[in-house]
Amino acid sequence: MQALVARELVEGFGLPERKAAVLLGIVPSSVSQYLSGKRLGPTLSTYLGDEDARRIARGAAEKLMAAGGAGHRTVLEAAVALGERIDRPRSPSRPATRDGLSPEHRRRLPGWLRNRIAGEQSAVAECMRLAQHSRDELTRALFRQIASDSLRHAEIVASLGGYLDRGVVSSAPTGITRADVDHLIQREHEAEATTEIDLGSDLGGVMRILWDSMEADERKHELLLEKLLDALPPRGGEPRGRPSRG
Repeated sequence: MQALVARELVEGFGLPERKAAVLLGIVPSSVSQYLSGKRLGPTLSTYLGDEDARRIARGAAEKLMAAGGAGHRTVLEAAVALGERIDRPRSPSRPATRDGLSPEHRRRLPGWLRNRIAGEQSAVAECMRLAQHSRDELTRALFRQIASDSLRHAEIVASLGGYLDRGVVSSAPTGITRADVDHLIQREHEAEATTEIDLGSDLGGVMRILWDSMEADERKHELLLEKLLDALPPRGGEPRGRPSRG
């Protein structure tokens, strides 16, 4: 719904992407990615063909422009309204494993998903508010980074929900090969090698926090790629796992 409303604000009402981002309480790059299809492309294309979804998104966009903001609450209300009218569209078929969720988890799942998305959206709005109150570029960057992370978390939860609604609890990666991941790992290592010194110990305050956040992201990328390799079928005779950094 956030992506749909972003498109309505920019393409339907002609607002600049930066203004649409302010109304939604998100970073401008997220609006650009929604418009280009880099985020939620397949799912968004399905909703764009649904008149109920477009109508609800237009109404939410109009409310945002009239109120001058409060994006997270308006978008959440629109998403709930959409959920009450149409079924969640099915994602493109992927190799998956169907394991029945426990009755207790299935009963609690819809409420948990809504609450988690609402919490992440609330965090986005609060971080953007704090970023606007910050008086220096680095502190603004810190809050915008947290806002971007929270927005991504909300999108992940929404995507997981589409599978969990159908009882799918395991999905295999598709469209990529081990060679693709190996190449990306090599690029990550090359980028890390360009940093000749570790500035972290020499920095303080917000500067140290931002540096540490980059290092934490690199460790996270390494872990994600390692797990992705484990999820892909091995090449002939090749053991599972990541390549040696040797």
